[in-house]
Amino acid sequence: MGLDDLTAKWRTDLESWAIPDEILAKAPTNPWTHQVERFARRTGSLLTDPKGPTYERAREALPRGGTVLDVGAGTGAASLPLEPALLVAVDENAGMLAELGRQARGTAVQTVEGRWPDVAERTPVADVVVCAHVVFNVPDLAEFFVALDRHARRRVVVELPEIHPTSWLNPLWEHFHGLARPAAPTAADAVSIAEALGFEVAAERYPSPDDPFTSPEEMAASACRRLCLDPGRAGEVIKVATELGVWPVPRRPIFTMWWDRTADE
Repeated sequence: MGLDDLTAKWRTDLESWAIPDEILAKAPTNPWTHQVERFARRTGSLLTDPKGPTYERAREALPRGGTVLDVGAGTGAASLPLEPALLVAVDENAGMLAELGRQARGTAVQTVEGRWPDVAERTPVADVVVCAHVVFNVPDLAEFFVALDRHARRRVVVELPEIHPTSWLNPLWEHFHGLARPAAPTAADAVSIAEALGFEVAAERYPSPDDPFTSPEEMAASACRRLCLDPGRAGEVIKVATELGVWPVPRRPIFTMWWDRTADE
């Protein structure tokens, strides 16, 4: 399958995850929002104990005094532990960037608020580009990857779950809405697109080092938001999730993929 077919399939597969309008219209809150507190907890953990394939692959390519660009930075979990001389953090969420600044511990940070690659032209290049848990929000993945590559002097490192990050909710979608959710796209599809672009991609698969939620209550709050349910149904969600084997939420397989820079100077 060629690049055009791969990218078209990726876009179509992502579109199949859209929430039907009749369900979305009844949502008490935006189901696609992210909780800064959960991101910050992960960042704090990695600042205390930096580890994992994404960290190692980025660190080995980062020169002394080097710079890092983190695209879809969140609160900096993929980049702050690297302690670069300068971190350029790109994110659409101002609250995430503000928390990243609070977690920086003396690392010089330049923030760029906006969506990648829309903000690429006003974002400086860096020695290493990292991008963690963003890919499944990107319909035009080839364009996205090319912009990452053009902003890296040495290496691009991308972390993503093996399957769609909300796949754990699939049994609950079926129970509460009678809605069967898709199985594609996958991390392997993202790797195929990067390879079709001509990048020499390496990849490592491993279990997530963290439990996704600290309590059934935290899980239920997230599930209610994602499922477009009233938060008052959290107790019901916990009961059903336990019965269906959704709780405890299993640790999901993660991929780290990386390639060394190929773009022209």
